[in-house]
Formats: sequence, structure tokens, C-alpha cells
Amino acid sequence: MKTKIIRRKIKIAAEIIKKGGLVAFPTETVYGLGADALNRNAVKKIFEVKRRPLDNPLIAHVSSIDGVHEIAEVNKIAERLIEAFFPGPLTLVMKKKRIVPKETTANLNTIAVRMPDHKIALKLIELSETPIAAPSANLAGKPSPTKFEHVLELKGKIDAIIVGRTNIGLESTVVDTTVYPVKILRPGAITPEMLKEFVDVEIHKGKESKPKSPGMKYKHYSPDAELYVFVGEGVKKKIKEFANSLIEKGFKVGLAVSNAREYEEFEFVEELGSDLNDVAKNLFSALINLDKQNVDYIIAEGVESEGIGITIMNRLEKASGGNVYRI
Repeated sequence: MKTKIIRRKIKIAAEIIKKGGLVAFPTETVYGLGADALNRNAVKKIFEVKRRPLDNPLIAHVSSIDGVHEIAEVNKIAERLIEAFFPGPLTLVMKKKRIVPKETTANLNTIAVRMPDHKIALKLIELSETPIAAPSANLAGKPSPTKFEHVLELKGKIDAIIVGRTNIGLESTVVDTTVYPVKILRPGAITPEMLKEFVDVEIHKGKESKPKSPGMKYKHYSPDAELYVFVGEGVKKKIKEFANSLIEKGFKVGLAVSNAREYEEFEFVEELGSDLNDVAKNLFSALINLDKQNVDYIIAEGVESEGIGITIMNRLEKASGGNVYRI
């Protein structure tokens, strides 16, 4: 399959969506792999290309508030959150309408919907004249792509890639509005504190046999290298000691840290930054870049679980398979 690289004419990509094709496109969070959410055959292609389990539901992206009402039963709680946060990095789980095929929702009677805050994404959805189902544009379980270059691993497997930039770097917050207090199924840039200004909130814990949202059941965000995460005031010393112990055993070690200059003696180092928003934006890119260096281990510097730090640590916890240590 020849993959078109589209730089300006989003209309071309929209025509591909209309014909049941797959298009990778930037949003404010990460790159998405999109298909017509109402075309069951197109949706099936997403699962095939990503090697995604069929019981892992997709998020439907819309370009307007009317688009939300076309595919979901919007209750008063959902209306309140839509008014406060759409467009933006918030996904709402609501009762679905019959128009939505079971393939998009993994046979659930609910659908996850969001309206991205990104000009390219909104224009693509508008011109496609349909909601677009779009998980992250990567193989299932791997770090999410935040740059055009990261999506090139799908070249030859999908119909088009739109060149553009993401901003936040982590996936949207997912909130279940079919229960009250509403339940955060996946943390994101919209924090619990922000949501609590409008609704009562609980945070989901544990796994689900029938997940209502991506990121709840299966392994996610994981690099090929084995990942360890350290958090705390003595993190610099601990990371150096652990890295050196692995290097002495002949392993190739990569570091993802706040300040690369503090680790100049190591060969493979990616800088995350000290500001939490920078860490969020750089995290997946750092993991992807270190994997490209074929390191055996990645040691990452964690952050305090406050604000978007909750989301960062959620991704690191899942990506490392629980190899998180507070010192």
C-alpha cells in the first residue's frame, strides 16, 4: 500500500476517510489513526493495523457539539462538561445511539466522544462529514506518537499521514458520565481539580473485564526496552547507581531525565524538562527515541502526582509494568 503524505490539502485526507480508508492525523494530545466511526469495515481496519484487541473500545472524534448529539445520548452532567471543556483534551463516555456500529464501541452500549482542540483535526472531521474513530497512531501497547516522524512506522499500512504538530503529548482525560459522581477512567490534561469545579468526581482504580475506555485493561505505552522509574529527592544518585550497575553487566542503558546535563557521563540520554507540561510533551518522544537506540533498559525520572503529574505517573506506571520506585 502506498501511503500519501499530506501537508496542506486536508480535503484529500477527508475523501480517503469517506471511502473507508485510514488516515493518521495530529490532535492537541497525540497523533490519531482515524477512520469513519460509522463504517464498521473501516473501523475493523484500525484494529487490524494496530493489532489492537477487539474488546478495546475506540474514541469517536467530532467537530461540533451537534456531532456529539448525533452519536450519543447527552445527559445534563455531560452537557455541563461539554460546555466547560469542549473543544479540548476531554473524552466523555455516554450512552450510544443506534447509528454507531458495535465495532466502534467494542459491543458496549456506551460510546467515548471528544471534540479535539486542533485546527487540522477539526477540519478533517468537518470535511469527512462523519465522526472519526481514532486511537493513537501506533502499534497497540507502544508509546503514543507525538510527532509526524513517529507515525512513519505505519507507512505502507495506512492510506495517508497528515503532517502537523501535537501540543500536550499525552492522551485525553476520559470521564464516564453514565455514573455519578462521574468517574475518571483515564487521567489526562484535564485534571481532577479542574473537573471538580463542575461535577463530583471519583478516580477509577483497577482493571475492567469490559473496559469503557482505552487504557483500562491492556498493556499500554510500553517501549521495547525494560523501563524502570524512580521518584524522590535522591533520584539523581539512584538513577546513576542503577544505570552504572546495568552498564557494568554489559547492558545498553538509556535515561529519560529532567536535566540531561546532569548525566553527561552517559551515552544515551533524553531530556524531559523540569516543568510538568514539558515532561508531558516530551515523555513518549523520549521513550521512542531511546528505543531507536536499541537500549536494553530505560531508566526514567518520575514526578510528583499532582496536577498533570498524575497523568505522567499513570503513563509511566503502565509503561513500566509497575516498575516504579519512590526513594
